[in-house]
Amino acid sequence: MKIGVLALQGAFIEHQKMLQTLGAETVQVRLPEQLDDLDGLIIPGGESTTIGKLATEYGLVEPLRRFASAKPTWGTCAGMIFLAKDIGVDRQPLLGLMDVKVNRNAFGRQIDSFEADLPIPAIGDEPFHAVFIRAPIIAETNGDVDILASLSDGRIVAAQQGHLLATAFHPELTDDTRLHAYFLDMVAERE
Repeated sequence: MKIGVLALQGAFIEHQKMLQTLGAETVQVRLPEQLDDLDGLIIPGGESTTIGKLATEYGLVEPLRRFASAKPTWGTCAGMIFLAKDIGVDRQPLLGLMDVKVNRNAFGRQIDSFEADLPIPAIGDEPFHAVFIRAPIIAETNGDVDILASLSDGRIVAAQQGHLLATAFHPELTDDTRLHAYFLDMVAERE
């Protein structure tokens, strides 16, 4: 199994390490041709506007859109924003594939970052210790989007739509590999 991690900006190395711990081959993706023989892709957290601008500059937006239309793709934090069809009034490059409306920086500034233990039944009974850094939330879902996790106040922070996965938090900043294993299972099911 060969998984790409978009390596334009953000926490791509941490995702690579998690995937390698689980036995997956990884590739840092910076150019369109690096998508050619991948089985799945992670779009990491970082700054969504910067990721969008760099993807545009390197001619990656359309190749990423084609890839993510067909193969398992997981967006974490900024990656979730990049996957969304709607982010409200902001204008920035998006892949526009997941039927969700995402609110950027939903919890406030960097100083408002936090951690929380989240129940995510899809990965097991033990709560997942989630790290939220200037995190977005999913404000609305449409179509066949499955909600995987919400905060205690009901705000949606993880969802799946077919082969697309989105989390508002940074699982790569923990020692818990269960979400990465879940994504690898999604990839294996598509092969």
